[in-house]
This record gives sequence, structure tokens and C-alpha cells, in this order.
Amino acid sequence: MKNLQRIIYAMPDRILDRSGSIFYSAPAAFEGKREIYILGLNSGGDPAAQQENTIRKHYEEWAERTEAYSSYVDEIWEGSVAGAHGMQPRIRHLAKHLGIDLRLTPSSNVVFVRSATEAKLEAEKKELLDACWPVHQAVIDELGIRSIICLGKTAGWWVRERLGAHKELDSFQETNKRGWWSTAHLSPEGKVVCTLTHPGRVDWSNPDADPAAMVERVLRNDLRPQT
Repeated sequence: MKNLQRIIYAMPDRILDRSGSIFYSAPAAFEGKREIYILGLNSGGDPAAQQENTIRKHYEEWAERTEAYSSYVDEIWEGSVAGAHGMQPRIRHLAKHLGIDLRLTPSSNVVFVRSATEAKLEAEKKELLDACWPVHQAVIDELGIRSIICLGKTAGWWVRERLGAHKELDSFQETNKRGWWSTAHLSPEGKVVCTLTHPGRVDWSNPDADPAAMVERVLRNDLRPQT
């Protein structure tokens, strides 16, 4: 993406120099045309303990990488085996169901700034979205992204707000006592936003809680109105 570096460095220094991360898959995933963009909400962890791991530093190290990789497949989290901790195997499960290569699927977070909890982002929501969204819009536009898979309700809502994706296309309710929902919505420009239960809390490999079939229906059957 020719304009990516310019857009990233156009973010305010007060954002770039905060603790956080920017992309979860290799630069090769951000080349050519791609159908799917995976977005979490933001980087977790303690920003004070990781204050030197800034967004700027993460981007500069990312831009130098030449190998194909995905944080969900190749990184070791919490001392576990690569790709085996927390939500990693759940995202790998979804990718296998959809037949996509996570190493070549662009992935990031709606907000690049790190926070210990989701609640700490709310007070800064507008500033953070205004700073980070131009990067996502460039990815969507330049790669020809048609579907955004959002990890968790908040990420999905924030993306839907930005894209104006309010027409419901499909949904899945868990067939357990909890009964949480995953949904798919359409924007006026024809972009689909899939808002899934958060894989950090929900085991998608359990058939009672697996939203993969809904996502596949939307991606493969294309429920968008025909013109």
C-alpha cells in the first residue's frame, strides 16, 4: 500500500508515541486485493509496563519484516506454544472454516493504543477513532476489502458507526444457556461488518458457540442486495 506509511505518520505524535501495536499480520497481507479484514478493539496489557513498546516502534519493526506471519498463528503468547494461547486457536478455527490464510489476511485493532481494560478507552473514544480510522479506511479502500470481521461487540459497534453499517443481514445466537449473539450488517457502500462474540471469552470451537457458519453464509452466499 503506497499511502500507508504517510497515513500512519500523519497520526498525532501523542498517539504514535503511546504504548500499543498496529498490525497483526505480515506486510504481504496488505498488498494486492483482499476480501477480509480482521479487527479487534485494541492491544491488551499494561501500558505502563510496556511504555517503550510504542505504536511508532511497532510499525517501524513491522515494516521491516519480510516473512509471512500472523500473530494468531506464529507468536508465542504467555509462554505457551505458538498459536495455542487464548483466542489464537479460536481465530485459527474460524480461518480454517472459511478457508483463509491468516498470514495473508490483513488484521489489526480498531484502536492502536494499549489499555488494561476496555473501559479505559471510552473517555478517549472520539480522539482515538479519529486518529486511527484513516489507516483502516485506507486499508479497506486500497485492498478492496468487502468484509470486516470484528472481535467483540465494542469493536463491531465502533466499526459499524464509522461505516454506517446498520442494515442487518444475518445473525447467530449461541445454542447454550448464555445465548449470546453474533451479527452481520451492511453499509451503504456494500461493506459487510461481522460482529462476533469475543474469542477471548468464547470458545468458537464449541459448536454451541461457533459463529463460523454465519460468517461463511455472508461471505460465500453474498446476502447483499443485487443491483
